[in-house]
Formats: sequence, structure tokens, C-alpha cells
Amino acid sequence: MSDLNYLEKKINSELTTKIKKTEIKHGQIFIEIDKEDIIDVILFLKTNKDAKFQQLIDITVVDYPEENQRFKVVYLFLSHELNQRIILSYFISENELISSITSIFPSANWMEREVYDMYGVNFKDHPDLRRILTDYGFEGHPLRKDFPLTGHTEVRYSEEKKKVINEPVKLEQNYRNFDYESPWEGTKYIKELKENNDKKN
Repeated sequence: MSDLNYLEKKINSELTTKIKKTEIKHGQIFIEIDKEDIIDVILFLKTNKDAKFQQLIDITVVDYPEENQRFKVVYLFLSHELNQRIILSYFISENELISSITSIFPSANWMEREVYDMYGVNFKDHPDLRRILTDYGFEGHPLRKDFPLTGHTEVRYSEEKKKVINEPVKLEQNYRNFDYESPWEGTKYIKELKENNDKKN
């Protein structure tokens, strides 16, 4: 923990105005910044002799649809030398453009494409920003909280047309009967049988 405290103080003293907030939690340092400072902060974390966070583990987003700054962009870094992790984050609005970090960590290429595909977050100066997990012509961004659980369209191979087609999602639930009751209390028809038996007795 003392190493973490030293590292937290070092980051705060070196980056001063670029850091909004730091916190040590679960044996890791959490840093909150402004989106404009992302390149400077990441360069410091990667190259400073006391930090050495030279591996980008992941980039992800948390969606808060009710907030003005809807998305929290989160970067996870690992220092093999220090055996420490840092979680870096900042908030952005829905259509804000943010800096790509592919020039610092080439591995960010696919991670940023995934964030773009799943959440619709756009990165400037990205070498090849296009969808990576969904299909061609896919509408919407599946990990946004306002995205319908069934999606809008499905892609399937049509035997009739002998090609792959897009069509609206149709959910057929003819054989399903959802009563949403607790299995511990018993389903509706069992309760009705019980009541009828009680009346007879």
C-alpha cells in the first residue's frame, strides 16, 4: 500500500492541474481526468520512471443515459515491473469526439473499434474506425442501455433467395407461458387447484 501511496502522490505532484481526482481502492489507483488531457496523462503513465504502465489491458465505457455527460470512458493499465494497475476515466457527452491513443498504444486500435461499435463513441485520429463485432449495415449500438434487448434486425441465410438477408426481428413465443410468479409460491394453476380443493373440503 505504501508503494501505491507514493505513486498516487507522484502522479498528483507531476500532473497537478490535469488530475481531477485520485483514489486508492481495492489495491488499485483510480484516476479521474478531463478528456482533453488524455494524451498527456497516458504518456506520463507509460514513460515516467516511477510509473511504467506499459501495457494497456482494456478500454471500455459505462453508459448513464439519464446524465448530460452520458458516457464514462475507462482505460485499464498494467505495470509488470511494479505489479500495479491503474484505472483512468473521464466523462463525455453523447456525440463528443475523443482522442485516439493508438499512437501511444497500437493495441488500442481494436479496443477503440469495439467501443465505437458497442457504444457509438467516436475517436479522432483513429487509423481505421469501423465496426468490429456487429455485421455490415447493423443499426444502433448494442451495449447502450436504451438499445432494445431483441435488437432491430437479424441477419440470416435465406434458402429461398440463396443469400444472406436482413429482416426485422420476429419473436415467436407460441409455446411459452410466462406468469412471472415465484416458483416457491407455486404457479397460478396450482394455486387455483388448491383453492378449489379447499372449498370442496
